[in-house]
Amino acid sequence: MPDKRYFAHPTAVIDEGCRIGEGVKIWHFSHIMPGCTIGDGCTIGQNVVVFPQVILGKNVKVQNNVSIYEGVTCEG
Repeated sequence: MPDKRYFAHPTAVIDEGCRIGEGVKIWHFSHIMPGCTIGDGCTIGQNVVVFPQVILGKNVKVQNNVSIYEGVTCEG
């Protein structure tokens, strides 16, 4: 059963071991890799790749077609 705390488009891939906050929106063809933390209220645009161990703080917005590489922390 899908987690209703956040929205993920059916084409998005969310790997096991991710922590995704409340009110997050993950759009078309995006990939969230293992060990990521996506804070409350974030928006992940279309065709975004978030590599392992990335931390996005509260209310971070990632535009379409962006890759965020391992080790990045972005505060909101």
